[in-house]
Amino acid sequence: MPLSEHEQRLLEQMERALYAEDPKFASALRGHDLRGRYRRRAVLGGLGVLVGLALLPVGIASKAVLISVLGFLIMLGAAFFAVSSWRRAPAAGAAVAVVPEGRGRRGKGKQKAPKVKLMDRLEERWRRRRDGDGR
Repeated sequence: MPLSEHEQRLLEQMERALYAEDPKFASALRGHDLRGRYRRRAVLGGLGVLVGLALLPVGIASKAVLISVLGFLIMLGAAFFAVSSWRRAPAAGAAVAVVPEGRGRRGKGKQKAPKVKLMDRLEERWRRRRDGDGR
C-alpha cells in the first residue's frame, strides 16, 4: 500500500533529521546493492577462467605439465565461482536486500555489540527525542 503525501513528507523529514543527527549511522544504513556484488564476483570468475585458459596452452608449449594442470584447475575453479555467483544474484525486478556498508568479509570478526543493543540504543534515542519535544 503506497504512502500518502503526508506520510511521505513525515518520512522525508525523519530521514533528514537522522542525517543531521548521526551522519555516520545514516550512511551505514544506506548500504549497497547485492546484485553489484554478485555481478563483480561473476566477472572476477570470468577473468579467472581466461587466466586458466591462457595457462593451459602455455604449459603445453613449454612442456611443463604442472603449469597445464594448474591452468586447468584455475579455469575449473573460476568457472565454478562465476556460475555460483551468477546463480545467487537476485533477478533485476526482485526485491533486493541491502547490506550495510563496511560489513563485508573483513567486518565479521570485529562485531562489537549484538544487534539487540543497537535496537535498545535506537529506542532510547527515540524516547529522548520524543520526550524532549514535549510529545
